[in-house]
Amino acid sequence: MDPVIVVGAGPVGLSLSLALAAQGVPSVLLDEGPGKEEPRPARTVVLREDTADLMERLDCPALRDEGLRWAGWRSVRRKQLVRAVPLGEEEGTVPLPSPVHLPQHALTRGLRAAVAAQDLVSMVPFSRVDTLEQDAHGVTVHTREPGSTWWRGSYLVGCDGARSTVRKLLDIRFPGRTAVERHAVAALRAELPWPGEAVLHRAPPWRTGGAEVTARPLPDRVWRLDWLLPPRGELVTPDALITRIRDTLEGWCGETPPYELLDTGVYTLHHRLARRWRSKRAFLAGDAAHLLGALGTQGVDEGLRDAENLAWKLAQAWHQGASELLLDSYQAERRAAVASRLRAADQSLPILRGGGGLRTLMPGSTRGHDTLLADGHLGCGPLGAPPSYTHSPLSPQSADGHASVGTAPGAPVADVRVTAPDGTAVRLRERLGRGPLLVILVAPGTGVWDRRHWLTAGVMPRLVEAVDALPVKAELLVTESYPGATAHTVLLVRPDGHLVAAFNGVRPAELFAAADAARGGGTDTARGDGARTTASSDRTADVN
Repeated sequence: MDPVIVVGAGPVGLSLSLALAAQGVPSVLLDEGPGKEEPRPARTVVLREDTADLMERLDCPALRDEGLRWAGWRSVRRKQLVRAVPLGEEEGTVPLPSPVHLPQHALTRGLRAAVAAQDLVSMVPFSRVDTLEQDAHGVTVHTREPGSTWWRGSYLVGCDGARSTVRKLLDIRFPGRTAVERHAVAALRAELPWPGEAVLHRAPPWRTGGAEVTARPLPDRVWRLDWLLPPRGELVTPDALITRIRDTLEGWCGETPPYELLDTGVYTLHHRLARRWRSKRAFLAGDAAHLLGALGTQGVDEGLRDAENLAWKLAQAWHQGASELLLDSYQAERRAAVASRLRAADQSLPILRGGGGLRTLMPGSTRGHDTLLADGHLGCGPLGAPPSYTHSPLSPQSADGHASVGTAPGAPVADVRVTAPDGTAVRLRERLGRGPLLVILVAPGTGVWDRRHWLTAGVMPRLVEAVDALPVKAELLVTESYPGATAHTVLLVRPDGHLVAAFNGVRPAELFAAADAARGGGTDTARGDGARTTASSDRTADVN
């Protein structure tokens, strides 16, 4: 079978190719540029817990070598501390996960290094697509000079940015709002009063502070500073930006400390959402499919979630065939999740920026609004929490054997410690993205089990038999405990870490039905027309 063609070698395209390779799927990665990134210290990425874990699974060294996990978060209004939040692991507490902050060029360079070590990914520089054709069995694209070539793939994914050529060739509209916000940015090296902590300062009392300024730490005493600019009219000259920097540092430190200015910029945030994310055998991901970024939501973060969601579905299609329902579910899940994020931001912005708006979203005091804004930066609440695919077309029908646990169906699973039958003990997230579904038995006391007797102990023989009979490949794991689950609860988890269903004990029929629903029922990819076929829907209904 032909490889998957990935157009665009930014973080999303690189991650998608690596995620496909982790599941045994070859890809051709068409890079419009020369295959390297220009360093821009002021252009950075904030990765939340789930996307940072994805980067680690893809063997990207940049998080370890060039990223910084924040130790805390501070919200300040005028001269008053509103909120101080510890982040990361602390003994005796359960703090919020710590985001990872790193330059985007470092992330891209690390992913390129991982691609270079991967035999299943062929990266081709100076390859700009100008023609795209599809048929029932694959996709053909042509790239311009100097590397004028025809390429043949089983599927194609456009990860080629906001001005996506793939999106234009597919004639997909990209409506939305232009210039939602403007920010002035500076990257500098200095000693600030909160080493390792991010700071959101609203209504700072100095003249050039504007409505809001944010400081995010990076390694080696480097900070990224962002000033929210008025919507229109203010021209940010180099002299004006230097004045902002000095006034801000003096406001925080009492006097302007020595600093080294590394990079500056002005960027404008747009909110856009492609009408369709799938056209037959072609898909969109990342900025080609959506633009968002206000209130701490990072476009790269959501783009990486696109890649993780799509990779396991394309892997299923490439290896075993997939129903149209499974391939359609990428758009159904991811577009709905991003649309929800955009709606929350559009409703919140008038409130948080001091205007009117739909106050029903976050009624109450300024302190409450500050909390909503901080949560967006930290990956919590309606503006930042990881998506939950509650209404996914892959959700199984409710059954008597289903159990309620601390994770709702469709939501990301908790990252508990799990043990494989060979005795290997790892974090659950380390087993994601390999292709199989995960079946997890909650069995207190397994830490003292002798692994030689695992497959013959307790309910294990019956569960092993049930897992072997599933319509798709699955890996069996055991955990001592899971939030909200009782002993002998069985969890079914997708390769991207979202819970399919939980069961009271070993229930082979219900487990089979849920696994079949998670794969979208039977296979009918020969049509390749992006429509849910009656045959696929009927098969799913019959099993459930």
